[in-house]
Amino acid sequence: MDETNTAKPVTLHIDEREVTVPAGTTIMHAAETIGIHIPRLCYHPDLSLLGACRVCIVEVQGMDHYPASCSVTVADGMEVRTGSPVIRQARRDIVELLLDNHHWDCQTCERDGHCELQNLAYSMGVRERFFEGERKRFPLENSGRSVARDSEKCILCGRCYRVCGEVQGVHNLSQQYRGFHTIVTPAYGANMDDSVCIQCGQCINVCPTAAFLEKNSTDAVWAALADPDKHVVVQTAPSIRAAIGEGFDLPPGTPCTGKMITALRRLGFDAVFDTDLGADLTIMEEANEFLHRLEAGGPLPILTSCSSGWINFWKSSFRNSFPSRPPAGRP
Repeated sequence: MDETNTAKPVTLHIDEREVTVPAGTTIMHAAETIGIHIPRLCYHPDLSLLGACRVCIVEVQGMDHYPASCSVTVADGMEVRTGSPVIRQARRDIVELLLDNHHWDCQTCERDGHCELQNLAYSMGVRERFFEGERKRFPLENSGRSVARDSEKCILCGRCYRVCGEVQGVHNLSQQYRGFHTIVTPAYGANMDDSVCIQCGQCINVCPTAAFLEKNSTDAVWAALADPDKHVVVQTAPSIRAAIGEGFDLPPGTPCTGKMITALRRLGFDAVFDTDLGADLTIMEEANEFLHRLEAGGPLPILTSCSSGWINFWKSSFRNSFPSRPPAGRP
């Protein structure tokens, strides 16, 4: 028997507008079907529902509290208000409290103009900070190879440790301690390089503020370019020739090889190389190892990859899966 969802659709009212959606739909998604955007911070479409930031609260008739619209499902006959005066003020209070416990370097922060917390504050009309008492204080961890972690800018939305565990399968990050001392960190407060972090950067991609950032080497590059005694070479990854165009609002996949090389030479690089030859050799080696694995009939993992993140992942999480010696017949 084909088991399909036979639950009746749910009809409710959102801001006095009738809407019918499938059973199990969240209030947030139901509102979006009629063009109503509910502000949010911790919500991410590819991650589990947490309801931690409380920015997406709404008013539901008959409820004695304001539920988080990202994690509460609709019910038949529900009356929801997403923008009543009391809800707008409550949301603003939440954002103000997040800002009061946040770093004060917005104008010099690398996420200035692209920070979700900053954009929310602007759209809600928050123009001053009212609380000047104690706030969280954590040192900047900037000693790693790829990831810089600034916990003073963390709003505890949980996106980073959810993507680390649910998408990447690494489970390197978690919330530890309580109150002002709550911090997202690897186990035992270790630095990123001393943990099982694979340097994939997914925590950076989903962070709404600047609690996680890619390690910035811009100043070192400028210094090298300014040194007349140095022959400076840049080597780009194969995907960059197309991906770089998206940063300039070009359609995804637009070839930009010539423009990229010209721009790099004008910046002062003496030579520009592409990694495509090395990548092709790596792909051939991967295919060769895969054939040997099939011939051997054993679970021999592919040990080569163009991605250092994948190599780190295998070494940190599946070290015991690596064979101590090649299978019989393999060179």
